[in-house]
Amino acid sequence: MPIDFQAPPTAQVQPASPVSFDEQYEKARTLANSGQPALALAAYNALLAQSPGNVDVLLGRGIVYTRMERWSEAQADLEAASKASPDYADVWLALGNLHQWHDQPQQAVDAYGRLVALRPSDASAWQARARANRAAGRTAEARADLEKARTLGASGAEIDAALAALEPRSAPLPEPQLQPRAGNPEAALAAGYTWAASLSGSWTDVGSGPRWNDQTASVRHYMKGGSIGFETLRAHRFDQTGHAWALDAYADLWSGAYANIRYQRAPSARLFPANSGRIEVYQSLGNGWEASLADDVLGFDSRVNIYGFGLGKYVGNWYVQLRHQAIVSEGSHSNGQRLLARYYYAGDADSYLEATANSGRSDDPLSLSGGRARSGGGSVTWVRYWSDNWGTKVGASFSRGANDARERGVSVGLYRRW
Repeated sequence: MPIDFQAPPTAQVQPASPVSFDEQYEKARTLANSGQPALALAAYNALLAQSPGNVDVLLGRGIVYTRMERWSEAQADLEAASKASPDYADVWLALGNLHQWHDQPQQAVDAYGRLVALRPSDASAWQARARANRAAGRTAEARADLEKARTLGASGAEIDAALAALEPRSAPLPEPQLQPRAGNPEAALAAGYTWAASLSGSWTDVGSGPRWNDQTASVRHYMKGGSIGFETLRAHRFDQTGHAWALDAYADLWSGAYANIRYQRAPSARLFPANSGRIEVYQSLGNGWEASLADDVLGFDSRVNIYGFGLGKYVGNWYVQLRHQAIVSEGSHSNGQRLLARYYYAGDADSYLEATANSGRSDDPLSLSGGRARSGGGSVTWVRYWSDNWGTKVGASFSRGANDARERGVSVGLYRRW
């Protein structure tokens, strides 16, 4: 019987299943999150070739570009994703991170704001916007965001630490603290603010005759390397009223040095000099010491020059300065000294108690009494900031001059910054 030989059936080879889009996407994410940005970028590029405009892929590639600090490419991807899917919260989170890391705090605030609107119950979203608000100098808004995050369950210790970081004035004073002119601490603004305004007034009892009074309103803008302010001044003395305006600027010079330059104009030249000006240069000497040289020019009928030399010392929360002035005008020459001590009792650069003692000539060269002889006097001043933005000043002064003439005065001021 013949045998029928048959070949065994050939095994069927199954072709490999193609890798799905979702699997490729997960691989790209894994590469991105495992510290392989170049490979992740190549994977995302391949995915976009298959699915142009895919929002998830644009988001992933935008995040990789951000980590690589390729800012413009990251922004292009993330903005395209936000336009394609404006309610995609993760896109706004990534855009906020991009702007925050690229030192664009206002754009970060805006992006995180969209995130907060989409995820109002997410504490981390409010914390992210708080960080951006802080970077933008908007401390009040940052505090509000942090408190909202607390109510949504954020860690209390974490929120307390973030709130403490919003207090730039709570740190001890740097030594030396280069405040622009010891006699004008308002010229050194706390971090995070670019504008300041003040309104002040004083009333002086001169014994016989009507009391004197004067008022000053000012606004100042702070920039990198300096500031410039505009002031309006009014005075009523000797039954006359005078007005003046002034430009007052501070500018950084070389290392450890800065200058104060001022020009003042009084069109009527009744109580104020028609024109006056100042240039004063400050130099840090190291170990908390600071010296200054000044020349003030008062344009009265007879020109007056006031040359000044100051030597100050910062010790912890204290600042002490001795200032000598030589007052020179046609046919006369005189001298004056002032000792100033200021204590920053809150450990910051804002709130302080101050006392001065002077002898000889006036210690304030641009006041209406500049150069007027007196045997001695003094003052006390209390400045306090009640919040980040608002502060007040209260002061009292006295002097005793020739023929036992006595003067007593009080002053008040209101400060606002933003």
